[in-house]
Amino acid sequence: MKVYGITNCNTVKKALDWLKTNHVPYEFHDFKKLGVSTEKLQEWDSKVGYEKFMNKQGTTYKQLDPAVKDSIKTKEDALALLKGKTSMIKRPVIEKDGFLFFGFDEGVYQKELL
Repeated sequence: MKVYGITNCNTVKKALDWLKTNHVPYEFHDFKKLGVSTEKLQEWDSKVGYEKFMNKQGTTYKQLDPAVKDSIKTKEDALALLKGKTSMIKRPVIEKDGFLFFGFDEGVYQKELL
């Protein structure tokens, strides 16, 4: 299982604590240190659509210049922005055997990861 996120994100911390408490092994991919590939973003987009993982509620998105927000016309525009500003990706991202989930939801984790 792979967990993508940022170490100082509170939601990621909650998720990692839950995984440790429940003895669920995982590999952590830090967006800040390792970035994210265009191919990975395209893969996630093909499975759920970029709208599902572009966090428009977060500080990073809210601080974008209005012209940048207005420039997002296609999925390619959105994915390029997400590649450059990984803090806008809803976190954590959980990948496990075809299962893909964005965020922390204990009920979903119980059902899908245990």
